[in-house]
Amino acid sequence: MMTPEQVDAAARLFEAERDRRQIRLLSLDFPGATMDDAYLVQAALVKRKVASGLTIKGWKIGLTSKAMQSALAIDIPDSGVLFDDMFFDDGGTVPAGRFIQPRIEAEIAFVMKASLAGPDVSIDDVLDATDYITPALEILDTRIERVNKESGRIRTFFDTISDNAANAGVVVGGRRAGPREADLRWIGAILSRNGEVEETGLGAGVLDHPAKGIAWLANRLHQYGMQISAGQVVLSGSFIRPVECRHSDTIAADFGPYGAIRITFAR
Repeated sequence: MMTPEQVDAAARLFEAERDRRQIRLLSLDFPGATMDDAYLVQAALVKRKVASGLTIKGWKIGLTSKAMQSALAIDIPDSGVLFDDMFFDDGGTVPAGRFIQPRIEAEIAFVMKASLAGPDVSIDDVLDATDYITPALEILDTRIERVNKESGRIRTFFDTISDNAANAGVVVGGRRAGPREADLRWIGAILSRNGEVEETGLGAGVLDHPAKGIAWLANRLHQYGMQISAGQVVLSGSFIRPVECRHSDTIAADFGPYGAIRITFAR
């Protein structure tokens, strides 16, 4: 277990985000760190953000695909915290310099009407507690280098979780729907960059059912005496690979009958 001093040192991610710069892999500094250690660092980062005046608005679930889990040598998802300054309007513009190395994913957002507390939350419990679902784009960024140039080492689960699961931005829009109105496994999206299709995917790509990750999150939070609260937004996980975002790019996601959303990155 990392010491409090080590956890605080690792939480220098707060300054990295503020200064728009990347730091070296934390996993190189703390090679024996565990997943519990990673969430301790994340909690310290979240505490600093709240102290700075930000408000917690929900949660994101990541690493829901087998490919991404394999890349980080884990077999479960991860999670991070959404803050009020992360939300961008559908059709809006991300200011130049806001992020370091942004990428974007398409997913389904759940907006909760009731709290969810573990330890035995099921998919049905998630659907019962959901007010509505809606299309979403998640903007990823990393305050930790993806690859260390000296060693060639890539990020591990410790780096990603510590860095608030690479959380950066959220766009929600399109048509709201009741959680039982459609088969969530078959809700899909076509994601385009500047009019060219980059990725397509279906909700089933998220642990076979988008609500499954939210049940996992509620049960994991129970271990720490926490819960998903009514009114919070929960990003259920991406069903496409992350797409790089460059200056002046416009990203659009077509969710068919559930509408379309887009965001532009300033030049």
